[in-house]
Amino acid sequence: MKIFNPKLIMIDVDGTLVDSAPDLAYCIDELMKVMNRTPWGEAKVRHWVGNGVPKLVERSLTGEFEANVNKQDFNKAYPIFLELYSVNTSTRSCLYSGVKEGLNYLKQQGYILGCVTNKAKQFTLPILKDLDIFNYFRLVVSGDTLAKKKPDPLPLLHSAEFFNINPQDCLMLGDSISDVAASRAAGFEIICMSYGYNHGEDIQNANPDLVIDSMAELKDYL
Repeated sequence: MKIFNPKLIMIDVDGTLVDSAPDLAYCIDELMKVMNRTPWGEAKVRHWVGNGVPKLVERSLTGEFEANVNKQDFNKAYPIFLELYSVNTSTRSCLYSGVKEGLNYLKQQGYILGCVTNKAKQFTLPILKDLDIFNYFRLVVSGDTLAKKKPDPLPLLHSAEFFNINPQDCLMLGDSISDVAASRAAGFEIICMSYGYNHGEDIQNANPDLVIDSMAELKDYL
């Protein structure tokens, strides 16, 4: 059994700490109504979550995971979605089972904890505060904090440098192929949650160092 011994643990938000799909889906469906289109429903939207809001809006406009969106449509839809999500950031979202238990264990053990997400700062800070986990983190790197976001390694390398810790002594906790790619490129170890947003693909296929079903299991591997 692999045992991890990190000095820094960076944790993703959507699909790892927070099930935010209900709010995102609600806002996408309201957006579709404004645009005189048929709502998609939460099950469909869940497959599109995880690469930031602009990409989510693009997918909702085309109905496809990767497609060329009409610029005019996007320029109309994007600000409408931002307005909707700004008042529905954490109305329906909740922490996954085991998150509080896992965070409390990590804090008790004295690990340095940071948060790294592709979600913009204007949405990241409210959801962390509303769900009462903001104070666990000594650093929050949002999707618009730096010039690049995951799967680019920059957010993780920035975090390691911020705490003056070698990337090889750092661990990422995430849920998607984007998290795995960023971790591998940065030299971080990576543990993935089995329940997150990985666009319908089994996260085991991305070959993270470990897959667990709950953050409460972290005590068995650290």
